[in-house]
Amino acid sequence: MMKHYIKIFGFILAGSLLIQGCTKDYPEINTDPLSSSQASFNPNYLLTTSELTYTGSTDFSYETWRANLIYASTMIQGLSTVVSYWAGDKYLLNQGYTGAYWEKAYPDQVKSVVDLVQFTKDKTQYKNLYQIARIMKALIFERITDLYGDVPYSEAGLGYYSNNYFPKYDKQQDIYNDLLKEVEEATNALDPAADKPSGDVIYNGDIAKWQRFGNSLLLRIGMRLVKVDAAKAQATATKVQGKTFTSNADNALLKHDATGGRTTINRNSQVLIGDGGQEHYYVKWSKTFIDMLKTNTDPRLGRIAVTKLYTDPNSKIQSTSFITTPAVQKGMPNGKDLSGIAGRDISSDPSYTTFPDYSSPNPGMIKRDGPTFILTYAETELLLADAAQRFGITTSGSAAQHYNNGVKAAITYLGQYDATLAIPDAEADAYIATHPYVAATGLQMINTQYWIHTNTMFDFYESWSNWRRTGFPVLVPVNYPNNVTNGTIPRRFLYPSFEANTNPVNYKAAQEGIPGGDLLTSRVWWDKQ
Repeated sequence: MMKHYIKIFGFILAGSLLIQGCTKDYPEINTDPLSSSQASFNPNYLLTTSELTYTGSTDFSYETWRANLIYASTMIQGLSTVVSYWAGDKYLLNQGYTGAYWEKAYPDQVKSVVDLVQFTKDKTQYKNLYQIARIMKALIFERITDLYGDVPYSEAGLGYYSNNYFPKYDKQQDIYNDLLKEVEEATNALDPAADKPSGDVIYNGDIAKWQRFGNSLLLRIGMRLVKVDAAKAQATATKVQGKTFTSNADNALLKHDATGGRTTINRNSQVLIGDGGQEHYYVKWSKTFIDMLKTNTDPRLGRIAVTKLYTDPNSKIQSTSFITTPAVQKGMPNGKDLSGIAGRDISSDPSYTTFPDYSSPNPGMIKRDGPTFILTYAETELLLADAAQRFGITTSGSAAQHYNNGVKAAITYLGQYDATLAIPDAEADAYIATHPYVAATGLQMINTQYWIHTNTMFDFYESWSNWRRTGFPVLVPVNYPNNVTNGTIPRRFLYPSFEANTNPVNYKAAQEGIPGGDLLTSRVWWDKQ
């Protein structure tokens, strides 16, 4: 059989040589000027793809709908709903939904960013593009491992390059150590005098901003380790002092396109305006979240929440007479349904009047062309406050100073959604003066503000991760009948069941290595008991 193939190959080779001899101009005449090759391919397209897919897949918000909204947003009590298939609100298990992020992240995000890293390394003309690719890869994998724990990392996305189509699951500790190394090296290697990546839809190739982004991401990765490696967390926070974001102008965000063009539409918006169902009418801000803002007379309440935005479950037309008055805002309790059973049905809750009376996100926050926020100055300042309070790192400011900076930024950044949501500096300053930083309860104050801010970003992945890291704010879980967590807030997502067929040996080994088993109640490595 091998001799047969060799003979065929010999005929093909001879024929190709004969054809090449027919004309010395063959390559010029027979090359499609519009085709792509290793020599002509522009890797900037892969950067655009990596940035866009991180903000949500183009497959009708597939993982955004299921992972960020159905599960994370309701488990962390940012949003609430009575929609029956929103399993996260009641700690029920839908393994197709908990596996949705994995299902989209590996083929959409990981493949493109790994290709970008591989294509640009050792190419001097792409010096900065290569370093940004390494930073983007770390950003992508931080979220994947935060959701699932041990995951394919070192061998992921390399099938074409290594012929390994069954990547091992790396230990989360090893992943985090490599993320820290990669982001630090890549950030330090960025060069403002080198190439300006043209495919960058976050910073438009601004290398100085990517340097600040890299250090801000490094801080977040390092601070995730406070329960398992406090020394490394402290060392990382010390390294980035004075190198992180300096204002809301540094916020990493991706502005979307209402027509679904180059930058696609905002994926959180697509779900919350009801493109796929009745989420527009039945998904509301959580009572926990709204009560927190009302209790503290938070100026954000009158911007981010509205009542009577949708008045008909069958109509997705937003009312122009919605109400922003803070006093009438009302969050919907989590863990309720439409079963008609007393105690469970929302209509039997003391808060219930009508659904339009519950608070929806302001329409300025859920526009099709609105931004997706990726990492912000407010997050970074609050993490620096946490490091100052926890470790005494005050090189760039005290815990109180970073806290005040973070809270003010978290209040004033809302204008980046829409001009109608902008809050003047004076209102933010007045709020801070009324709620001064208290060191004795500092970590609770810092991380409660982090929760408020990431909820308003609709980055419920990060709200959930930081809550697991710190335990703040203190949330009262729901105890819906037949929930699978014994009435406790879930700590991780289960591995997708399809891995049993596509990567069976490594999948089984990873499952067996999870303390307590592959469950919603199991903890990832950094989420130490």
